[in-house]
Amino acid sequence: MYRRIVIKLSGEALSNSNNLYDDNIIDNIIEDIKSVVSKGVNVAIAVGGGNIWRGRNTQSIDKAKADQMGMLATVINSMYLCERLKSLEQDAVVFTPFSIGTFTKVYSKEATEECFAQGKVAIFGGGLGHPFFSTDTIPVLRACELNCDCIFFAKNVNGVYNKNPNIYKDAIRYKEITYREIIQKNLEAMDVAAMVLCEQNNIPSFVFSLNHPNSIEIAVTAKNKSDLDFGTLIYTNN
Repeated sequence: MYRRIVIKLSGEALSNSNNLYDDNIIDNIIEDIKSVVSKGVNVAIAVGGGNIWRGRNTQSIDKAKADQMGMLATVINSMYLCERLKSLEQDAVVFTPFSIGTFTKVYSKEATEECFAQGKVAIFGGGLGHPFFSTDTIPVLRACELNCDCIFFAKNVNGVYNKNPNIYKDAIRYKEITYREIIQKNLEAMDVAAMVLCEQNNIPSFVFSLNHPNSIEIAVTAKNKSDLDFGTLIYTNN
C-alpha cells in the first residue's frame, strides 16, 4: 500500500456534459478517496479547470492572462470539491500558490505535512501560480516536493494508447509503458515537461478514466496494476 499519493482530477471529471457540477459523480469520487484515506494513505488532489475555462483555446486575449483565468477556474473547482468532501465527513484543505484572502491557504510543504498529519485531504488549486504550465505539471511538482509514491491521472481516456481511441477503434491500450517510450513515440498521455520531471525523480504514475466503478480505490490498492482491465502504469526505465 502506498504511503502518500497525488490524484489529478480534470475539471471535466467533476462535471456532466453541460459542464455543470454533477454531485453524483463527485460523491462517488469522494467515497473512493475516503476509502483510500481510511487505509492510512495521505491523499493530495490537484484539480483542473477545463470545465470552466481553457486558456489554450482562447485566441482573443493575452496568453498569460488566459492562463491566469484558468488558474482561477481551478480554485473554484477546488473549493467546491473541498466543500463536498466536508459534507461527506472527510475534512480537506485547499492550498493555492498565491494568497486569495481567507478563501484558501497559501501552499507550503510544512502546512501540507500538517494537513496530512491531521488526516485531511490536501487540494491544490491555482496551478503553479505562473502561466504557460499545464495542470499536469502541478501534481508532479507537488509529488516531488512531498515525496509521494505515485501520481494518479484521472483523464477522459482509459489509459495510454498507441493511437487516439476516440478516433481509431483498433487502438491498443498499453498496460504499462515507460515515460521515455511515450515521449519517443509522441503518444498522447500527459504534458512532456511533467513526464520528464516524473522520470528524473523516479515517480511512477497511473493514467486511467473514472468510467470504471471505484476506479480510484482499485487503482490505488492494486498490487499489480498491469493486471487491471483499465488504465496504464507509467514508470522510469532505470
